[in-house]
Amino acid sequence: MLWDTHMHCRFSGDSDAPAESMIRSAIDKGLDGICFTDHLDLDYREDPGLFSLDIDSYQTSIAALRKKYTSHLPILWGIEVGLQTHVTEQNRAITRSYPFDFVIGSSHCVDCMDIYYPAYYENRTEKSAYRHYFETILSNIRSDADYDVYGHLDYVVRYGPNKNQNYSYEAYADILDTILCELIERGKGIEINTAGFKYGLGHPHPTEKILKRYRELGGEIITIGADAHKPEHVAYDFSKVPGILRAAGFSYYTVFQKRKPEFFPLP
Repeated sequence: MLWDTHMHCRFSGDSDAPAESMIRSAIDKGLDGICFTDHLDLDYREDPGLFSLDIDSYQTSIAALRKKYTSHLPILWGIEVGLQTHVTEQNRAITRSYPFDFVIGSSHCVDCMDIYYPAYYENRTEKSAYRHYFETILSNIRSDADYDVYGHLDYVVRYGPNKNQNYSYEAYADILDTILCELIERGKGIEINTAGFKYGLGHPHPTEKILKRYRELGGEIITIGADAHKPEHVAYDFSKVPGILRAAGFSYYTVFQKRKPEFFPLP
């Protein structure tokens, strides 16, 4: 099977799932291992404090469950950090103060606005809103933020006015290629995030063409995650993952332990 290394539980402001229920779901689905990556988004202005992660309680809880389920499957401990250039140093201080196995860097907010909400798209064309999102990703990468893998690179298409109806790799190839090259140059990876299927997009995040382009440009680090916030979404549509990754040019996938990449053959 595979590892699901992007999932959330009750320590994330947008989930009320007990961590143990996520673990039991992973066991029931025969996963090889999991990593919790609960949210930390500093300066989240839509609802201050919503994504202020209680890291000490989170660490204690996952450590206890790791011990309890040690004979069932490996359980790793990570974090998904909301990247914004003005909080880069604060984020780095946190990620380097705890023994995380894995750090996902993601763009949830642009200009301090959560792109989940319609306000981000007001007074912009959809194309300009998407391009500005990608420009923000590029700025975050160039800020030398501390993370291992950039999460759901085209996350913005979940929430745009027409979602991915008018979206394609080709329409943004110039900036997407720049993003991929910058990540590769810095030794950073990307993920295949199957939540795109859950949201009815018909594709993972990022799309198959972007995954293939990352590999063509020399990208080697690729993690797998369903971005589950509920037990029933653990390993969502993972049956599609090996075929997608092979078509993109991969024969393996990546799991981070103690911030170091380990490579596993695709099943």
